[in-house]
Order: sequence, then C-alpha cells, then structure tokens
Amino acid sequence: MGLKLGLKFLGPTNRRLALLIAALLALPVAAVAQDDPRVVPPPRAQKKLPEAPTKLPKVPADRTRGLDFLFGALKAAPDEDSARHVEARIWALWLQTPSDTAALLMVRAKAAIDAQNVDVALKLLDAVIKLRPDYVEAWNRRATIYYLKNDYVRSLGDLQQVLTREPRHFGALAGVGMIMQDMGDDKRALDAFRKALAVDPYLEKVPQIVKQLTEKVEGRDI
Repeated sequence: MGLKLGLKFLGPTNRRLALLIAALLALPVAAVAQDDPRVVPPPRAQKKLPEAPTKLPKVPADRTRGLDFLFGALKAAPDEDSARHVEARIWALWLQTPSDTAALLMVRAKAAIDAQNVDVALKLLDAVIKLRPDYVEAWNRRATIYYLKNDYVRSLGDLQQVLTREPRHFGALAGVGMIMQDMGDDKRALDAFRKALAVDPYLEKVPQIVKQLTEKVEGRDI
C-alpha cells in the first residue's frame, strides 16, 4: 500500500506521525557501521555515542523469560569475561524491536549522530518513541543524546522511562549515577551505582567509582 493511500485510513494523529516518519526516513545521513549495543552515557572525556546495529532481529516470544535467565546468569557469572558475554546477550535482546520501521529509525538516528546532526537524531528518536513507547532502548538512546548535550533534566526523565519499563537496566542505572555525580549529588550517585552493581557486579569501571564515592560519602573504614 502506498503512503498516500495508507494515510486515508489513519486518524489525524497517526497520519501526522506517518508523515513525520516518512520525512525523517528520507533525510540523507551518513552510512552506519556494525553496532556495539552498549548505550550507557559515556564518561565526560569520551563524549561518543556507541553505534547502532544496521539490522535488528525480530523479538522472540520468550523474550521476558530469556532476560530473566540472563540476569540470573549475570549475577552468578564467575569472572569478568563470562559477565561480558552475558551482558552482550542482554543488550542484544534489549535492542530487538518488533517494528522494522522503529529499527530503521534507530539506525538512522545513530547515523545522524555520526554526521553530527544531533537535532535530526533527536527527531528520529522522538518518532521511534511515539511509534513504540514500550521500546526501552529508544528512551535510553535519547537519554544518552540529552546527556551529551548536558541536558540533564531531559536525560533523567528518559532514564526514568527506561527504568519504569525495565528496572534491571544496568545501563540506565549507571547513567543516573553519572548524571548525579556530574551534578555534585554524590549520595544519589552512589545509590544509583550500587543499584547498577546489584544487577551487574562486573559493570565496567563502576566498582571503582562506588569505592571512591563510598569513601567520599560515608568515610573510610577505621
């Protein structure tokens, strides 16, 4: 069905969304490389958004059961290498979407970031969230972009949306910790980082951050 014909059968709100998505998909952006799916807001020194996948698989029917199993395996991981393997599988499930349109918009959002078209990337992610408000990684990626723009209020708002849908999202929990730390609220930063570690004990760099913040907030053990 062509776009113009299909629009006749949509309500005003859905019709506007369809037109917006069509316009955004038509925007020229840079080519996209293979993804490292970790979308945790990066340290201030890096300021780089991890790449998005060029193609996302369909969501399996047992996705929730698969995540439950993987989170159990993550807590029980005997070493860092094992934990990294489980982390990657969790991220892969989080990135899956049943919508081919949402998947393509996510890819183009990353390409827009690579081309330094941050405003375009935000519009693309806005469209994904309107299309699939249940898709946590759209919220998470938009939170990352807001973080890169130093817009902590909007970033925290999106991270809360992630955690409402997936309280075990260690990336979002670590993101909250990083923002709280940047804002000088070490106590709340420590709380967020501890929650992240409770889910993923091998989360990269976070154990060291927790140790430093614990000494700063609670003092050294005597």
